[in-house]
Amino acid sequence: MSTTAAVPAPAATGTTAAKNAPDPARTRRRRTLAQWGFVAPAVLFMLLFFGYPLVRNIVMSFQHYTPSTFFTGKAPFNGLDNWRNVFGDDLFGKALGQTIVFTVGSLLGQFCVGLGLAVFFNRRFPLGGVLRALLLLPWLVPMVVSGIVWRRILDQDTGVLNSFLGLFGIGHTPWLTSTHVALLAVILVNIWIGIPFNMVILYGGLQELPREVYEAAALDGASAWRTFRSITLPLLKPVITVVLVLGFMSTVKILDLVLALTDGGPADSTQTLGTLTYQDSFVQLDFGAGAVVGNILILISAVFAVFYLRANRNEGK
Repeated sequence: MSTTAAVPAPAATGTTAAKNAPDPARTRRRRTLAQWGFVAPAVLFMLLFFGYPLVRNIVMSFQHYTPSTFFTGKAPFNGLDNWRNVFGDDLFGKALGQTIVFTVGSLLGQFCVGLGLAVFFNRRFPLGGVLRALLLLPWLVPMVVSGIVWRRILDQDTGVLNSFLGLFGIGHTPWLTSTHVALLAVILVNIWIGIPFNMVILYGGLQELPREVYEAAALDGASAWRTFRSITLPLLKPVITVVLVLGFMSTVKILDLVLALTDGGPADSTQTLGTLTYQDSFVQLDFGAGAVVGNILILISAVFAVFYLRANRNEGK
């Protein structure tokens, strides 16, 4: 009986393998589409809630926008008239100067006190966590509520602060009714509100610093001040930068605290760019002027952000 030898199946040719291989171009396109699918919701959110209001505010600053515009829809273009009126107003220059004083004073006070408390709590001691939690309360309370409470405390006639100072023979100080003291009072209240935020962020940064460096400094006989100045501050620089940037962004545009305490008075002595935007838009009903001041605030924040990003880029190099 004859037998037939099994013939092996022919191997796949190079052409068939090439056809089954994935197309690199198609793979890249799919990967790109998948990436844009994840990014698209965030981009859409930014365009709707940040891009459109920003563009609308810029356009409004070149229009004669009045309350009747909401009914007629007509806002004629008036060129640079709104910008000229704002820059020609003495109140704008005064508000700009007071905004600088308020922002710098608040940032310095919040940072210095917050850093001191962070260094203090960096050492372990009984009830340290409880005290840190209690110090967070000013930051958790809504700013309007804090402003109303402090307005009662700083009242010239019935305020708790003046009553306490009266025990030491100090006369009643017009904290919120004097053109010379009102801005200082608002700065102090804002410092009180911002201290917990600075303390928490700086405390977290201190917790991440390497202990080996401090042990080496102690072996070299470095004093506490020398260790703080030469080791702690340089290592804490990235955290300090973040704290100052976030503090600037929240302070330069502050509105609700000033409105709750002084409403920009007395005699515009606590008027800032934030309150001026509110006054122009919702009190004077000059929406074009309010848009101009708002754009100036945005420009100041953008310039500060550019310097911050450039400094971080140079530091990374």
